Amino acid sequence: MCDRMVIRMAKREEYEKKTETLVLPLIEKNHFELVDVEYVKEGSNWYLRVYIDKEGGINVDDCELISRALSDLLDEHDFIDEAYVLEVSSPGLGRPLKKDKDFQRSIGEEVEIKLYKPKDGSKDYRGILKSYDRNSIVIEEDGVDEVFLRSEIALIRLAFDF
Repeated sequence: MCDRMVIRMAKREEYEKKTETLVLPLIEKNHFELVDVEYVKEGSNWYLRVYIDKEGGINVDDCELISRALSDLLDEHDFIDEAYVLEVSSPGLGRPLKKDKDFQRSIGEEVEIKLYKPKDGSKDYRGILKSYDRNSIVIEEDGVDEVFLRSEIALIRLAFDF
């Protein structure tokens, strides 16, 4: 069982990297930003998701442009074994922070952090992103700096209220 999971994770990473290589020239040509590529299974279906952004935001036409071009490239290279659904979209309001540029852009913004395991009795934290490095994230929560190891964090994203 464990070996199967390792192989599946390696395959996912391989598919994500190959897709990123294919889509990057399309993204750059159109002056967009590649936010993330993920290959995930939800229910019985596999999804290949490409998240794009640009100054002022992405619209449906932008997503369609990249989706059509990428779909042709994926058909041509045909490296994904399973049937899957290709989705190209904006990262949306709940955009996770993953890359250094995401963190840099979000310094001073309110973020939500979800941990893998409870720390001080909670898995959920919210505060102002103060700093980051390759190993840790610092937020200010109620006037107190709270440090989290990146390895403890399941998800960090901009906080939003409705």
